[in-house]
Amino acid sequence: MSDPNHTEPASEAPASAGAGENASLDPAAEVEALRAEAAGLKDRLLRTLAEMENLRRRTERDVADAKTYGVTSFAREMLALADNLRRALDAFPAEARAGLDASVATLIEGVDLTERDFQSRLVRFGVKKIEALGARFDPNQHEALYEIPDETQPAGLVAQVIEPGYTIGERVLRPAKVGVSRGGPKAN
Repeated sequence: MSDPNHTEPASEAPASAGAGENASLDPAAEVEALRAEAAGLKDRLLRTLAEMENLRRRTERDVADAKTYGVTSFAREMLALADNLRRALDAFPAEARAGLDASVATLIEGVDLTERDFQSRLVRFGVKKIEALGARFDPNQHEALYEIPDETQPAGLVAQVIEPGYTIGERVLRPAKVGVSRGGPKAN
């Protein structure tokens, strides 16, 4: 049942087309083309590997930053609690506590323990208080509210802390609000 009008293509036609193409390149040129292609592929591979390594490092850094700074907003809100606990304790100076009723003294002691516990929990999450008093004024960590004329202290030192500042990791969470000395020789 073969069709008399149907002719089979010559079996040599595809072979001769390919042979003609390969025949135009000599073996040395073909080897050079393959070497150039291999060098290009090796270059692309090395670039891709370097890009993947950079991406891995960047991802690790982003994950570490997220762990360190992920609680920033929450911590900033909690600083008001730390301030209020400190204000409550400062409202009763040590000399005023001596003559208080035992129940009031116990309440003040409880507030003091709560404040210390809260500060230690902040530290556990990377939030640290900026030790500003007596330090050289640093606009990156301190917010100067006023100057205090004092010839006995060098100019530019933090003479008074109005509101403590905090850092989280390497970043300032809230700058310390301070009064800066003015008048004496410049601080080194």
